[in-house]
Amino acid sequence: MAAAQSQPETDRHRVVNGVRMAIAAHLIWGAMPLYLLLVAAVPPAEYVAWRVLFTVPVCLAVMAARGTLGELARVASDRRAMLALIGCAATIGVNWTIYVWAVQTGQVYAASLGFYILPLVMLLLGFVVLGERLTPLQWAASALAALGVGSLALGASEGLAVSLSLGVSFAVYGLLRKVVAAGPLTGLAVETLLLAPVAIAVIAWQAAGPTGIALGRDAVESWAIAMAGPITALPLILFSAAARRMPYTAMGFLQFLSPTIIFILGLTVFDEVLRPVQLLAFVTIWTAAGLFCWDLLRRRQPPRRVAAEPIQRDSAVRTGR
Repeated sequence: MAAAQSQPETDRHRVVNGVRMAIAAHLIWGAMPLYLLLVAAVPPAEYVAWRVLFTVPVCLAVMAARGTLGELARVASDRRAMLALIGCAATIGVNWTIYVWAVQTGQVYAASLGFYILPLVMLLLGFVVLGERLTPLQWAASALAALGVGSLALGASEGLAVSLSLGVSFAVYGLLRKVVAAGPLTGLAVETLLLAPVAIAVIAWQAAGPTGIALGRDAVESWAIAMAGPITALPLILFSAAARRMPYTAMGFLQFLSPTIIFILGLTVFDEVLRPVQLLAFVTIWTAAGLFCWDLLRRRQPPRRVAAEPIQRDSAVRTGR
């Protein structure tokens, strides 16, 4: 009896710990614009190059501690997995560069909106590419998101390119990661290893230029550049651990936490002017996100079993029991 009572308590703590891990991951992702203030003088391409190079040893160290380094050889021998991971490396490299450039050029709202529309873009990619069926509420959410994007196209087209580029690039990255036979950490390790030659070339090109490289120029800036590795790997590790502990519905709700933090930072710390057309886009996207989460919650609820009782009683009357 005691063992039966302790199991639900263990499961509850497992979910609670998962929620904490997911929130921690989204807090790190949401606070990224604050961190990027420390590297504001570093060209986006150079910063992303350092980010790649400092992420590689972090991934390898964590994998060594977990005893999973052998996964690298398994993935490397899988031609289909490597082709998918090459696509992942390209899309995540583009996504990181656009995001850093957007924050450095004062387009925080556009970056925030890009990650708001991300789940909805993934929804549409699932429909078009994977043949998944959409519910009426998901179609309504997609229509509202299209309305928000359309309003930006009419009144704030300069931010629209950033939002769509961020949302679409990460959605394609997520689609490729869905079909590749590699875990999150192993996949990130392979992706950064694939990007490492490009990163070295970018840093060599920057070093040969008149301004040189940023690393070593200033103590605080250099420390911030070196922290790019842990800041990249840590939230992914937390998010992956949370996904194994939490219901999918809760993960769907928390998906919108990081862009909300980015939006608030744009409004407060970065003091970016919120234009009426941007506000309209945010309202429609927020409404679409609400419908999206509501649909996830509604479809996850267990089916009612109210109708089972009358049938059972009728059966008992017919059989005389």
